[in-house]
Amino acid sequence: MSELGTLYVVATPIGNLGDITLRALETLKQVDAIAAEDTRHSVGLLRHFGISKPLVAVHEHNEQYSAEALLKRLQAGESIALVTDAGTPAVSDPGAVVVQAVRAAGLRVVPIPGASAVITALSASGITQSGFCFEGFLPASGSQRRKRLETLKAAPMTLVLYEAPHRIVECVQDLLTVFGGERLLTVARELTKTFETIHTSSLTETVSWLEADSNQQRGEFVLLIHPAPAEKQEGLDENTQRILKRLLQELPLKQAVALATDITGHKKNELYEAALAFKAAV
Repeated sequence: MSELGTLYVVATPIGNLGDITLRALETLKQVDAIAAEDTRHSVGLLRHFGISKPLVAVHEHNEQYSAEALLKRLQAGESIALVTDAGTPAVSDPGAVVVQAVRAAGLRVVPIPGASAVITALSASGITQSGFCFEGFLPASGSQRRKRLETLKAAPMTLVLYEAPHRIVECVQDLLTVFGGERLLTVARELTKTFETIHTSSLTETVSWLEADSNQQRGEFVLLIHPAPAEKQEGLDENTQRILKRLLQELPLKQAVALATDITGHKKNELYEAALAFKAAV
């Protein structure tokens, strides 16, 4: 590369190899070495594109040690690409420790964007509300998982989770327990792969759907918990408040409330309580 001592954080395909970017290929071809989550997995990707580079294993069990070793190589002037098995490094995958160490040492970190399971799932979900909260993998323990879900229950935006196949049914059952059967869930399974599935239904229906077909319990999952439906606003709308306030300026309280009831169709008790509040605020 033109600039030495740089760590390139390179996104790789989450399934379909055709999703790799031209910039990612260019980077992988020109770096001095590639730090990979699983060297056996990455060698297949590199071989497919005719790339041959020294590979260094960087996974969750050796990341701290590997970060120190990679830092020394970067300080010596080498350029290194950081990749995971699929998608973007350091997002629910190894890499964050390495990036943190390199940045703390004052060396350059360059992101090479590309495939992301989160964004891929959101783009095909049809969820129209803006904003989302990415939680990643929940705790493996059922009790800890439900405890974590309780803290997320009040979030007003879409919740995005990752889940493993051997826990998918238990996880969705916990979602049902915490969020209730009517909440919508989009299950995005095996994204960009041959058996890609994107399924949206209520949590009650999703549990039945998963249990009825063991094939839908296989692969890698992104779960999108749709925002709760907006609750009906309590109290009086602006127009009703305006009418009531105007009537109170001209009429005694009881007459103003009676007339406002006829005009707006709101309940008399509701308007009476509002009228008292208006009077007290004056």
